[in-house]
Amino acid sequence: MEAEGKVAKLPYPKSVAFIVTNEFCERFSYYGMRTILSLYLRDKLGYTDNGATVIYHVFTMFAYFFPLLGAMIADSWLGRFRTIFYLSLVYAAGSILISLTAIPPLGLPQMEITIMALLLVAFGTGGIKPCVSAFGGDQFKLPEQERYLGYFFSLFYFSINAGSLISTFLTPILRADVHCFGDQDCYSLAFGVPGILMIVSIIFFVAGKRLYIIKKPSGNIIGKVFTCIGHAIVRSVKSRNKREHWLDHADDKYDTSLIEDVKSLLRVLVLFIPLPVFWALFDQQGSRWTFQADRMEQDLGSWTLKADQMQVLNPLLILIFIPLFEVAIYPFLTWCRVIRKPLHKMIWGGVLAALAFVISGVVELNLLPTYGTPVAPGLAQLRVYNGFNCNFTLNIPNQPGENNTENFVIGPLGVFEKLDVQAKDFVEFPYSLSGQGNSACANKLYNGNFPLTEKTANSFFITNETVYSFADNNDKAIGGANVRFLSNINEIVPIRIVNEKNRTILNLLSDDMTQKALDKGTYDIVINEVVVMKDVKLQPGAVYTINVFEEAGTYVANIVTITPPNSVHILWLVPQYVVMTMGEVMFSVTGLEFSFTQAPASMKSVLQSIWLLTVAFGNLIVILIVQGNVMDAQWKEFFLFAGLMLADMLIFTVMALRYKYAEVKSSTEQLPVEELRKPEKEQ
Repeated sequence: MEAEGKVAKLPYPKSVAFIVTNEFCERFSYYGMRTILSLYLRDKLGYTDNGATVIYHVFTMFAYFFPLLGAMIADSWLGRFRTIFYLSLVYAAGSILISLTAIPPLGLPQMEITIMALLLVAFGTGGIKPCVSAFGGDQFKLPEQERYLGYFFSLFYFSINAGSLISTFLTPILRADVHCFGDQDCYSLAFGVPGILMIVSIIFFVAGKRLYIIKKPSGNIIGKVFTCIGHAIVRSVKSRNKREHWLDHADDKYDTSLIEDVKSLLRVLVLFIPLPVFWALFDQQGSRWTFQADRMEQDLGSWTLKADQMQVLNPLLILIFIPLFEVAIYPFLTWCRVIRKPLHKMIWGGVLAALAFVISGVVELNLLPTYGTPVAPGLAQLRVYNGFNCNFTLNIPNQPGENNTENFVIGPLGVFEKLDVQAKDFVEFPYSLSGQGNSACANKLYNGNFPLTEKTANSFFITNETVYSFADNNDKAIGGANVRFLSNINEIVPIRIVNEKNRTILNLLSDDMTQKALDKGTYDIVINEVVVMKDVKLQPGAVYTINVFEEAGTYVANIVTITPPNSVHILWLVPQYVVMTMGEVMFSVTGLEFSFTQAPASMKSVLQSIWLLTVAFGNLIVILIVQGNVMDAQWKEFFLFAGLMLADMLIFTVMALRYKYAEVKSSTEQLPVEELRKPEKEQ
């Protein structure tokens, strides 16, 4: 028997190993799926960048809204163990469903089932989020195992970041480097591995059941808080009596201790009002920043750093920065009197997030020349491709309706571009084309009108018989290069594209004018079994047109670059990721620690759920700005978010200066074990 006054020593709970392993697998599943989600929505389901961004942030918003519901289910009905188990099954079903939908031979309605699968995943991951860490804390007996509890949350936090780090690095490799079902990628495998890990997480969780301390539901404190506030509002409106605080009107139905705790909670929650703007910026790492990375040069020697792999920087840097800030940076900033209180750290964290978006805006400005020329409202684009190995003279007016005309020479198998033709809906643009004398073009004369549609890349191809018209696509190629063949030959013949290993990558007929997507690389162009072009280098992001001409049985070809290749290197994104992660450490980690120390103990589960809710509202801000088409260029949108963050931090600074720090103690209970020593990485 222990001597009186001494604390008994108990062994470390073995059940914790199952919970930590479960968390690692679940976080691997979540981050692995989310890392490739934006590219899947755009490249496989056909959404635009804006459409994919909106769906990505709607998904994230729900994933951080459902923790409120999950906490209520666990506290008032199922308890933490059963809530985690049941919602994990929902989670796993959604993960497997999205993987099955990505398998082309199954022919499932991709768009509809993907949206349903994402809702299941959001409900599952959101519902278990507030329960797992608290369930782990339930395994410890306090105060005997208080020191062990601190170790648990450090290990728990490490497992979150380890799962995030590994899956963020691995799933893009499975997506891009594995080819399946005839595609140049394998999204079904990239989604399937996280789905399997989710099933493994459930197995580990259930395997430890006989070792768990399973507590009964303790009561829906979240529900009590909201009903107390609602009751107080109704009574304060109806009552003519003035009270010291409007919440005091609820004392006819609720205990004074609860009312006082809610007052303390609301004092902290007022500071939560500006927080969503930070998450609006932070969560764009998986949407806007990923799309930005996808339009950049990704080669690192013989290895390719994929666009969605850039997200691995965040969990990697945060594991480095947390101890670095505690040991070196915070003491230095305190010595410089830059930070004196926790809220000062959050202010500087928000400023760093704004700076990260200024950097991303500057990078975007440098990317603009590599985007080619977008089709603008009020204008039409005109391209005339020469299908002959000789010069053509093009005579056109400067703009429709003008009498003065100009002459332009289109070189052999070349192209003429006029990308600013004024057009309202549709316009007829008169032209004449005359071939060079003493050549294959001699006596070739074409007259007429180019039919030009507004906001369209209108293209025309000069052949022996006529001038063919077609709608071009000069949008930047994604994941490789886009190639179109325009053939001015006497008969239909086969065309093959052969790689360096003499393997045929693409087979088509010469009358096929559709654009083809190819991986970057060096290729030979074989026409009618004759090598016409050798060692043609196709670069990622570029759009090419290959003009082919036949004369006396001899084929000649020329490649024309319509949209330039990616030239700005992806490593230029590193500074914005570094600055954003520094902002996360100062803002997110500090925010959780501050909120937990300032809120009453009985309200900590409520506060954790509402903290997650600020992430949901942050994603809602992104949805509203993207859907509202507030800006007509991506760089302008980045600067808009930077300005919004700075304005938000100005408001937060005023609120922080007025805030009075207080040690709040609950009148009804001691600190619950779910008070995290290390906050969960929310993103």
